[in-house]
Amino acid sequence: MRVKCVLCDKIDKLDDHLPLAKRLRNRPIHTYMCDACYERIRERTEARREKPSFHLAVEKKESDWS
Repeated sequence: MRVKCVLCDKIDKLDDHLPLAKRLRNRPIHTYMCDACYERIRERTEARREKPSFHLAVEKKESDWS
């Protein structure tokens, strides 16, 4: 299966029987990123999380199950 990276437009070939290939084929909402782009985003995200100004925008909900 030929896939194209959504960020750098690099074309890669995946084995048709890999779980990633099946996921891309059966669910069009999923996108493919090459290994270089994935690593670059992972490193930048980890660096941003280490900064003291980083705040996760998740709202904590209290349950009524007392």
